[in-house]
Amino acid sequence: MFAQAIRYVVAPVILAMSGFFTVNFLVSGQYTWPRTSRVLALTLTLLVLSYEFVYKEQAATTGSNEQARSAVFYACVIPYAVGAILMLALWKL
Repeated sequence: MFAQAIRYVVAPVILAMSGFFTVNFLVSGQYTWPRTSRVLALTLTLLVLSYEFVYKEQAATTGSNEQARSAVFYACVIPYAVGAILMLALWKL
């Protein structure tokens, strides 16, 4: 139950917001050390979340690395891209 909540609710929401924040940092042009370090820490946190709580959990449950990669794609990569695209769309306005 906990693993499913992480995969279907927590990870997509966090990754969508993170994609939005990361692209906001990139398009803002304000590359200060505090902002850069926050984005680097966020990126590292996202990698750990995606690997530990989505990939490894799915691989342990199904025993298939292909299904685990598919779970990471749908639960992590797509929400991150949606957040990034949303920020780019708002930036163009």
